[in-house]
Amino acid sequence: MSTIIESVIKTNPVGRWYIELSDTMKDESMEICLDIHEYAQKIEMMGEEYNGEIEIAWSSDEGVTPIQINEVRQQMMAYEAEQEALKESGISPDQNTTHQPDGTPNFQG
Repeated sequence: MSTIIESVIKTNPVGRWYIELSDTMKDESMEICLDIHEYAQKIEMMGEEYNGEIEIAWSSDEGVTPIQINEVRQQMMAYEAEQEALKESGISPDQNTTHQPDGTPNFQG
């Protein structure tokens, strides 16, 4: 049986979205993620605790606009494409990519 991680898109008073993460197996487990990279890191850490056996349950809070939900989706798709490109290039996604394999600085990241 996998653990469910709740991912709730919320909005702050100035209209900036963020994602609230909660581990449904723990009472006081709540993380705030301000972008998709931070979200991915925290999901990975939570997943390690359960040997990767987690499910993500997405929802959005009242007041979150369709535009904000679309922004999260777009960033998530861009992040996944970036991770896939790294895998295909032979670079581990969790590897520090500040430099190219030949030692040249990587100015794209």
